[in-house]
Formats: sequence, structure tokens, C-alpha cells
Amino acid sequence: MIEIWVEGVGIYAPGLVGWEQAAPVLAGHAAYSPTTPPKLAPSLLPTDVRRRTTDHIRLAVEVASEAVRHAHAEAAELATVFATSDSDGAINHSICEEVAKPKPEVSPTRFHNSVTNAPAGYWCMAVQSRAPSTSVCGFDASVAAGLLEAGVQVRAEGSQLLLVMHDTPFPEPLHTARPMSAPFGAALVLAPARSARSLACLHLEIEPGLRALSRLSDAGLDSLRTGNPAARALPLLAALARRDQSELFLPYVHSQALRVNVSPA
Repeated sequence: MIEIWVEGVGIYAPGLVGWEQAAPVLAGHAAYSPTTPPKLAPSLLPTDVRRRTTDHIRLAVEVASEAVRHAHAEAAELATVFATSDSDGAINHSICEEVAKPKPEVSPTRFHNSVTNAPAGYWCMAVQSRAPSTSVCGFDASVAAGLLEAGVQVRAEGSQLLLVMHDTPFPEPLHTARPMSAPFGAALVLAPARSARSLACLHLEIEPGLRALSRLSDAGLDSLRTGNPAARALPLLAALARRDQSELFLPYVHSQALRVNVSPA
């Protein structure tokens, strides 16, 4: 079993823009309304750099920035784990359209934005970090895979780490093959031991065999959970918002689940 502590949270999704606004909704103290979130414009990215990025990249940087601010952590010192189900579908779609032309011309910017670790690269450049960074993909198990990777690194290195979970919808025709209802991003600053800023302790363990996965009582929030792979993190975020003892089961690979025991600090 892996024990880690949550120090900071970031979130961006319809009706859930920033932890301060989202926490009462996730805790059940305020009604959920899936309003369109504001345009992504993370202040960490200079204007000229921001213009060259995509919504997928800006989403990751936005939630990462909030989690680090919430934890009062030093961004440049944090190792990072970025978890995404399918990387940047919009930019890959545009490249596929281009290469289908008789004389394709794929720009270097589009190409480097298409790789899975592009968000991690922009983040590290923005905060001038030389700390280790890992990018993982696990289809619908990406949240669990990211949590496990982050937990192992936190315990092995004995230092704080930033976990970023992010997915954005694809354009057609990819959307028909891999539908996503809305963008969703969340980030956690994780630590190996309790501090004055700790929100909760997490115990992670792979649970073999089929288990009933954790859901949300609000129909709108649960629809968001099932409509975006990164939003599989919502039961964990809701437990953090409620500040109660919880046992959660998140989807993992090969019909397994990741059991997450949440204990408020």
C-alpha cells in the first residue's frame, strides 16, 4: 500500500473553475451547473507562447498552476507526472488532415505540440524546472495510472510531486470513435509526509478483480465523470472537498481497480 498526502488542488471543467469555486459543489453544499468555463489563458505562459499552444496544453498548465499556488509550493522544484488518456486529439486531427493532402506541410510547431509530453515540456519551460517529468497514457485508466506513478515516485524520492490529469474533446471524425463530453483537468500536489498544509492522506492499492467503481450522487457530475477520462478523478476530488473518510475504487487496467482510501488531515 502506498501512502501519500495531498497538499494542493487545481481543477478546470464546466461549472468547476478553480478549487475555491468547485469545492462547495463537489462537497454537495452548492448546486452543480455545467456552465461553459472561461477561455483558457494561463498567466504562466507568455502571450506569444500561449498563441502557439493548444487548449489541451493550456488546460494542463492552468490546473498545474492552481495546484502549486494552493500548496504554496516551489513550481521549479517539483517533479511532475502528466496523465492523459489520448493526448491532444485536436492537433493530431489537424496533422492527419495535412498529411492527406497531395503536398503536405506539417509545421514544426504542430508536430512538437502533438507529442504526449508537450504539456510537460511547456510547463517545465514556463517555471524553469529541471526536475524529472513523466507523461503517462492509460486510456480510461489514466487517472489511476497517474496516481500510482506519482505515488511510487513520491515514496521513492521522499519529496513533493505535481500530478496533472487532463483530457480535451476530439473533433470529428475522431469524436465519434472516442467521444468526450467536455474538457476536464485536475492537478494535485502530493507529498510523502503530513505538513501544516495537508488536506488529506491517500492510501493507494491495486484491487484485483471487478469492483463497483465509485460514482457521484449528482447526476450532472457523474455524467461529467463518465464523459471524460480525466474526470474519473472526480470521486477523489469530491472526497477531498467533503473532508471525510472515504474508500474509493477508480478504473484501472485489466479489469482491476485502484483502491484509494482517503483520510482527512
